[in-house]
Parts: sequence; structure tokens; C-alpha cells
Amino acid sequence: MNEKTLIELTEDIKSRKISSTELTEFYLNRIKKYDGKLNSFITITEEHALQRAKIADKEIAKGEVKNLTGIPIAQKDIFCTKGIKTTCGSKMLNNFISPYDATVVERLNRVGSIMIGKTNMDEFAMGSSNETSYYGNVHNPWNLDCVPGGSSGGSAASVAAGLAPCATGTDTGGSIRQPASLTGICGLKPTYGRVSRYGMIAFASSLDQAGIFAKTAEDCALLLNCISGYDNKDSTSSRKDVPDYLEECRNLNSVKKIGVPVEFLQDLDEGVAQVFQEALRELENINCKIVDISLKSSKLGVSAYQVVAPAECSSNLSRYDGVRFGHRADNVKDISELYKKSRSEGFGNEVKRRILVGTYALSAGYFDAYYLKAQKIRNLISSEFNAAFKDVDLIVGPTAPDVAFKIGEKMNDPIAMYLSDVYTVSTNLAGLPAISIPMGFKNDLPLGLQIIGNHFQESQILSLSRQFQEVTDWHTKQPGELK
Repeated sequence: MNEKTLIELTEDIKSRKISSTELTEFYLNRIKKYDGKLNSFITITEEHALQRAKIADKEIAKGEVKNLTGIPIAQKDIFCTKGIKTTCGSKMLNNFISPYDATVVERLNRVGSIMIGKTNMDEFAMGSSNETSYYGNVHNPWNLDCVPGGSSGGSAASVAAGLAPCATGTDTGGSIRQPASLTGICGLKPTYGRVSRYGMIAFASSLDQAGIFAKTAEDCALLLNCISGYDNKDSTSSRKDVPDYLEECRNLNSVKKIGVPVEFLQDLDEGVAQVFQEALRELENINCKIVDISLKSSKLGVSAYQVVAPAECSSNLSRYDGVRFGHRADNVKDISELYKKSRSEGFGNEVKRRILVGTYALSAGYFDAYYLKAQKIRNLISSEFNAAFKDVDLIVGPTAPDVAFKIGEKMNDPIAMYLSDVYTVSTNLAGLPAISIPMGFKNDLPLGLQIIGNHFQESQILSLSRQFQEVTDWHTKQPGELK
């Protein structure tokens, strides 16, 4: 059952080959059996899921089947869920129970999906390895000694290991696409504003975007249909019409010209380069014209990101003071000590590092030197993408510079960790949509192909991904039995 795609499972539900209760129990049992080794979930919502499954089965019996009726889904623990703990992977929110659902959760509930749990993540989405979580490391199902990527590592690992058929994630600098690459699944980051951020706990508000994980491009298209669209609770959400992504994914074949940034290939690991070149040959076989392009400022993306994102996080996380909400320290003398002790105890080291960096960059003496300069680089990156898309339909490259690295390997080297997102951060700075799909293996570990589109061109991205998956079988590969 766990080898089936989301599309196949929806068809099984509609045809009553399997009940929602049976399907939900199947995945809950897999979580019980295997997640002790993966640590991909923070909270398992068994009682909630089985209640929802019974309701779904009654609806199915009446012929009232929506897009995801009866389908289990894992929610990244950054999305607020009414009556269910939402931690953001942090001690600071260890006891936080939201009084409302995030819009993404609400919309998935509306189409009949069943939340089976909240997935582990880097604390406040700050990390590229899922090693900064207060709830412990997440392990890669392809090799338990390796990281799954981050920050949405729990979601990616759960889908890759067949503990859930699909999952939500968030992407601020690559936090969907990089773990998708490292775990051998599909991970889609939509255009900024395509999906509401309401109820998604903020890291960097101008960069954060909700997205999804699944096995195939068609699965991603189905999920995107369910979560996209304007939300009056989110002033940054777009009013642009939402197409039928699944239909266009299946029928749109207009992509002709694909750009490959030469900067993405400089100093690229030889093994990764070989796999990528083979992927390009497959694209040529489906009548794509491959051309070299230049995104000169992309190499500055990580540097700009590491100023802009921390600056926004220093502001967004100021609300966690031990008074209004968040962890509250005990045995304090006065309000000043309460603030200091609560934040010192509640935040992990990586979060503290980014708060300090961001506060420094925004300070009066350094604003122009750092924050303003980073924003200028951001504008330059956007301009270069805009220029490139006048000549090409889509842009492709490796999602990550290498396969999954060993747990602990980069924890004492923040710069090396940040460079894990060297190919992904620029799209966030520019607000562009992008997907990572499996393209091959190196040393028995998966690698992802990143496909980047112009604003609101998700359909083109998904269509090319589907075509690639029709002539390759990398997306069908699964990790062996967890031992």
C-alpha cells in the first residue's frame, strides 16, 4: 500500500477498494513500527485521525467524495492546528495549543484529508539538516546515519519512508526542495503568495512559503489545487486565478527551451554532475532545448539570505517573551530577568545565532552596510531571473550540491551548513516557484533535479516534471526496510 501514489490512493478510495479507516490504520501502524528509528513525527494524532476516517467512510458511502476524502496527510509542525499541539520544533512552544487552524490545514480539511500527525522540523524552520529540533534529530530513511535535510526534514522522511502518502512543508530558503532531494521524493515550493501563510508560524515573512511533499508531480498538482488561492486573512496572498494544476500538469506540453545556469555547475561535485548531465539528456529526449544561461548574482544569494532572513526572524520572534506566549522561566526576580531567562531557555543555539545576526544587521550603525546591501542584491537576483525568463521557459539545475551528509557532520560549521541551500535560496529571494524531483543516485543516496519557473508558472514546472517522470523511474525508488 505504501508504494502507491496519492492519485492511486484517491482512486482506491473512490472505487471503495479500501476504506478510509483501513488506509488510516495502515499508515498509523507504519508510524508505530518505523518512526522510532526515524523520529519524523513530534505528535501522532491517532484518535483524531480515526474519528475523521469514520466520518470520511460515511461520506464515501453516500457518494460524497471530495479531492482528498479519506486520505491521510502529515502536517509540518509549523502549521497551527486547532486543539492540537503546535511546537515549531522548539522548547519555546512545547506547550502551545492553537485555538485555530492555519489556512493550509483548513483547506486540506475541507477537501476531506485526515491529519495523522505533526512532523518534526528544524527549530522555527532554521536549519538545513533537521538537527536543530528540540525533539531530536530526524534520520534519513535511505541511511539512518544521514540527515534528511531541513527544515522540513520530518515531512520529507515520513513520505520517503511510506509513513504518509503526502505531507505539507514550508520553504524559506530551500526547506522543501533540499530535503526532497536528500530523501528522493518530490517537493514543491509555489510562487510567493500562491498559498496563504495565515497560521503558519513566521520565520522570515517575505521569504516563507507553504508547499507540499509527495511521490510524483501529479500528486503535487492535486495537493496544490487544494491549498492554493487568495485568503483575506493573509495580505500577501495573491488574488490571481488558480488554474486546475492537475489537468494542466497532464495536458500542458509547451515547454521548449530550458536554461541551465553556468554558475550552478561551477565546482559541482563530479558524481552529482554526472547524474545531472544524464538528467539533461533525458530532457533533450522529450524535445527540450537545453541552453546555457548566466545568473551571476545567484552566488551572492546565500550571503544576502543570511542577512535578510535573520533580520526578519529577529522581529518575528520578539513576540516570544515568556509573557504573552511561549516558554516562561521559573524563579525570576523581575520582568527583565523573565525576558532574558525565558528566551535563553526557550530558544536553541541556531535560533539564538540568527536572532543576534538579524538584530545586528538592523541596528542603526549597520543597517546600510548589511541589510540595505542585502536587499539590493535581492533586487539584482530578481532582475536576472526576469531577464532569463525572457529567453527560456524554465530553469533547471541540481537541487543540492551533494547527497545527504552524516548527522553531526556540519553542526559545528554554520557556513558549510548554510551552503547546503546554495542552489535554492535565490528562488525564495525572487519569490519564484520551484520543484525538486528525483533524478538519480550517488553512493546509493538520492539526488534531486530542481526546476524553476517564472512567477505563477507552477503548471509548466509540474508538466515538465510529469514528462520527466514518464521516461525515468527514479521517483519509484524506495528505501529498503528500516532495520
